[in-house]
Amino acid sequence: MSEIRNFTMNFGPQHPAAHGVLRLILELNGETVERADPHVGLLHRATEKLAESKPYNQSIGYMDRLDYVSMMCNEHAYVRAIEQLLGIEAPERAQYIRTMFDEVTRILNHLMWIGSNALDLGAMTVFLYAFRERENLMDCYEAVSGARMHATYYRPGGVYRDLPEHMPKVAETRWRKGKDLERMNRWRGGSLLDFLEAFCEDFFDRVDDYETLLTDNRIWKQRTVGIGAVSAERALQMGFSGPMLRGSGVAWDLRKKQPYAKYREMDFDIPIGVNGDCYDRYLVRVEEMRQSARIIQQCIAWLRENSGPVMLKNYKVSPPSRAEMKDDMEALIHHFKLFTEGYCVPEGETYAAVEAPKGEFGCYLVSDGANKPFRVHLRAPGFAHLAAMHEMAQGHMLADIAALIATQDIVFGEIDR
Repeated sequence: MSEIRNFTMNFGPQHPAAHGVLRLILELNGETVERADPHVGLLHRATEKLAESKPYNQSIGYMDRLDYVSMMCNEHAYVRAIEQLLGIEAPERAQYIRTMFDEVTRILNHLMWIGSNALDLGAMTVFLYAFRERENLMDCYEAVSGARMHATYYRPGGVYRDLPEHMPKVAETRWRKGKDLERMNRWRGGSLLDFLEAFCEDFFDRVDDYETLLTDNRIWKQRTVGIGAVSAERALQMGFSGPMLRGSGVAWDLRKKQPYAKYREMDFDIPIGVNGDCYDRYLVRVEEMRQSARIIQQCIAWLRENSGPVMLKNYKVSPPSRAEMKDDMEALIHHFKLFTEGYCVPEGETYAAVEAPKGEFGCYLVSDGANKPFRVHLRAPGFAHLAAMHEMAQGHMLADIAALIATQDIVFGEIDR
């Protein structure tokens, strides 16, 4: 038998599991990985430099396009940093809306993750199930912002507008009619809160369906149990956060440890793993979806009972209404100034972080007193996770690389920012 030699190969970027923008240089001994060297930079967007060239509000939309599966959570970190420098705080109703949509975003992210992860490892049905639920939540994005993905809904001082009283209905087409149309519109007879309430009541059963397909599935466990195990101590040393850290047994969650928005008022649990492998990280994310639905239900209950403004009445950072502009020349001037020049932020520096679906997403912001940031630096959770690829992959098989990329839940918009 001829001797097996070490050889080097490219995994990606033109590979389905590498998502088109990750290049891994793998050193293999047969099919066993001896070294994995990630090469980044194929999707360099210069988001931070672009943000430094524009008035503050004009960069909110860039945040959606970083981790484009965690849109509003990214906006939240950037907007919070601006608010800290300005010394302002959003109204209470806006804080509850932000909390609710952060959790809607978390479910959106984890649905995308569980579907694509299952697909990477050969399971098709879960992908279709997860995207069925995901479409409903993207309708909520569209209802409040007009966009299904890149919402630009959060603003310094609150949110763009209040929740709609009527949820748009699905229109009849040649493909959507009869019972199918009735099924798609059965939750859409009332407000967005009514729609989300019905979604959450149904969602717990849907998560059970995902678990029925995967959790005790023999093939799924063979592909994930013991793969990419990271101890709690090592996860902390490598800068892990989010489900990657909690999967290793560390109960660290910014929503509990450094509460922001209205998380202090919420009742929810932090799921943690035991072994720190791909299977544990899967279980953590599945349970996080249930906890997010619990938080959304609590926000819905409060928002039903409490009305109020969703934006500060401060013409420096928020536009006046049309009625106010008609009656007040000063309000009209503020309107034009806000949308052309923007507003000046006091000198200083700050760091604001949120518990994004993939981990700690932070924004370091420096102001020199001008109407645009002097420095913007974003802390992307996926960057630290990708740096651990060699350590997680060493000794595993080539086929396990797809499982490791999937378990890190990396999106290159934020890594190559």
